[in-house]
Amino acid sequence: MTASDKTRSGFWDRLQRIDRRWVFLVIWLVVMLPLIFPFGIKPKAMPPVSRLFSYIDTMPEEKALAISIDYTPDTQAELHPMTIALLRHAFATGRRVGMLSTQVYGLGLGEEALRQVASEFNEKATTHEDSVINGEDYVFWGWSTPFLTVMLGMGERITNVFPVDYYGVTTESLPITPHIKNFNDIGIVVSIAGSSTPLSWVAYAQTQFGIRIGCGTTAVSAADYYTYLNSGQFTGMLAGMRGAAEYEQLLADKLAAAGSPLSLRRKATEAMSSQTAAHLAIIVFIVIGNIGYFVTRRGKQ
Repeated sequence: MTASDKTRSGFWDRLQRIDRRWVFLVIWLVVMLPLIFPFGIKPKAMPPVSRLFSYIDTMPEEKALAISIDYTPDTQAELHPMTIALLRHAFATGRRVGMLSTQVYGLGLGEEALRQVASEFNEKATTHEDSVINGEDYVFWGWSTPFLTVMLGMGERITNVFPVDYYGVTTESLPITPHIKNFNDIGIVVSIAGSSTPLSWVAYAQTQFGIRIGCGTTAVSAADYYTYLNSGQFTGMLAGMRGAAEYEQLLADKLAAAGSPLSLRRKATEAMSSQTAAHLAIIVFIVIGNIGYFVTRRGKQ
């Protein structure tokens, strides 16, 4: 072995014995820095996301969008951006929205999403028609149990299931109620869940009443839903942070084409910057590790 070979081998030996805490530090930096200083990415929407977006975008005007908050705070980071994106899409197209939760822990998340998105639109509004008004443009029905009764009862009459909304107002008195009486007035129910709740919507609400179902799910659960997506039981699906980012991009393209003055922060897209940087760093570590392995093995031989 030449002197240069020994030098190279010694370098790779030292690199392979490096304290793993340095690796953790690098990963922490590549995760955190894009969150603080996000770089621009433009996710390309996959067919499940495109189908859901297109269906909601082209539903008859009189049909409402129903969003079921079926997730809890432990999956908020991954799923909450989906709720935000769906609400923005509905309000940007002047579509009525009905929201409910099958999880009591989801009530605060749903209320937070409605408050945030309504404020975004109302800041730019100049007239009552441009504003997003609770009870007129959207209704938050709240939570009731058991969810089987909720799913089947909404197909008959929603006010029987939710006699008062989340804020304690009698639902029969709301101006939006005559427009959303049951599933016949709803174009699609989108269940955002970190569990198997979307399958219950298919098994009961869709089977009994023929209502279309869409879903948003964590990335780790998405594989379980592709069978239902391919069979057409799910109209579309948002899978993990990437699915939310793709939906955000479709909405951004639509608003830009329409010349909308809205400038909305896209948290899922920002998070994808961090995720992309982390994946690239891990690939680099794998490549360096393999090079080091073969160089040191050659040196030993």
